[in-house]
Amino acid sequence: MNRTVAASAAAAILLPAGLAAVVLAGPAGAQPTGAPPAGDAASAAMLAAMQRDLGLTEQAARERIAGDDAAARTELALRKKLGSAFAGAWLGAGSKLVVAVSEPSKAAEVTAAGATAKLVAHSGSRLDLVKAKLDAAAAKAPAGKVPGWYVDVKTNTVVVQAHGSTTAAKAFIKASGADATVVRVETTAELPRLFYDVRGGDAYYIGGGRCSVGFSVNGGFVTAGHCGNAGAATTGFNRVAQGTFQGSSFPGNDYAWVAVNSNWTPQPWVNNYSGGNVTVAGSTVAAIGAAICRSGSTTGWRCGTVQAYNQTVNYAEGSVSGLTRTNACAEPGDSGGSWLAGQQAQGVTSGGSGNCTSGGTTYFQPVNEILTAYGRTLVTSGGGGPTTPPTTPPTGCSGYEFSASGSLASGGSVYQPNPYYYSSASGTHRACLDGPTGTDYDLYLQRWNGSAWSVVAQGATAAADETASYTGSAGYYRWRVHAYSGSGAYALGYTNP
Repeated sequence: MNRTVAASAAAAILLPAGLAAVVLAGPAGAQPTGAPPAGDAASAAMLAAMQRDLGLTEQAARERIAGDDAAARTELALRKKLGSAFAGAWLGAGSKLVVAVSEPSKAAEVTAAGATAKLVAHSGSRLDLVKAKLDAAAAKAPAGKVPGWYVDVKTNTVVVQAHGSTTAAKAFIKASGADATVVRVETTAELPRLFYDVRGGDAYYIGGGRCSVGFSVNGGFVTAGHCGNAGAATTGFNRVAQGTFQGSSFPGNDYAWVAVNSNWTPQPWVNNYSGGNVTVAGSTVAAIGAAICRSGSTTGWRCGTVQAYNQTVNYAEGSVSGLTRTNACAEPGDSGGSWLAGQQAQGVTSGGSGNCTSGGTTYFQPVNEILTAYGRTLVTSGGGGPTTPPTTPPTGCSGYEFSASGSLASGGSVYQPNPYYYSSASGTHRACLDGPTGTDYDLYLQRWNGSAWSVVAQGATAAADETASYTGSAGYYRWRVHAYSGSGAYALGYTNP
């Protein structure tokens, strides 16, 4: 086949009409001129839960998902651009993105991106170092008196939580050697505990215990670490032999992954507990303040907002670092369930406090950390579909800022970052594609021209592996991976300005 013709055909592809728009930059709620359309992310059950828990109309819930996704992408771009001056970001009044900076000269860059700049005293890296000091001394914090600690970007401090008296919390801060001028003690009624009994999503069993699948990955699924140890056998919701724990980490972390046998096929779905599924499209991290929903077998879909990242939670069984704090409620039996922002996987439930009658706080282990720890790949809607589950991807591309992987049937294509695109400043885009041995995979960089996607660079030889580079102006871009002949797993690495 003539590869020039193939590239031209790709350039003519348009996203389906009628899909909801996503804002990538500019004021929250405003559609930037010429931005490409993006998919409608929410299931009916998720929208209903957002209406109930967040007090939104259905249309407002849809707009919230799109706006939160846009804010996450803008935050990522500013995090890269601001460097050491970046001190955190969150959604403020009117869901407008607020970005904290520790250098006054950087405020203009935040404003130019359509966000609100807030000048603060401490950089994000300094706050992280203070929290790291507390983490190193976690054994000195009594769980019943010091429930946890986290970086609060809104107040530019590190918060140490105290249950009842603040004496133990203050003693813990002093014993840690952390800079007390950056730390504040906050009293709380929380007493976090692990939800052992049942996990969100489909149930699985470990001996006499029951947990739930977090998200499907190549070869199996990820879940909470306190569900089982490496080597433990599992059976599925139907009590049919299912798989074996390949790795587990708890405390310190709260994650694990289970390899399944040939009777089970990982799918890009989360049980919506209303007779259907929510399709998982990727794992872009939502901004602080973004709406987030979880699926659990005790209380179904429950929604709230992201409150903080990288919290250490001091359970009675040991402390766990790197958890995300939310104000969504949960109850025993919900633990281990899937957390989603739209169609973007966020993590698996670890534990929390309170309940869904009086309200509560719930923590989850971020899914991207789990994937990195075990070298797993999230099964998504762009990864080959129900009939072609991804296999272990090649690993020949390294040294790039972003990575993606999946599996394709011969003749198939997928766009990365799945399922949308990225907003980029002017400069050079670079990518590397590692396809299965003996196949012919191609790589195309596409730019949105205001009405359609056009190919601006390509790697389209007869080989399995390709590279591409392009220097261009600011705009919206995406990578297209195409299986020209042959099928199997691929790995993509890319860097943009």
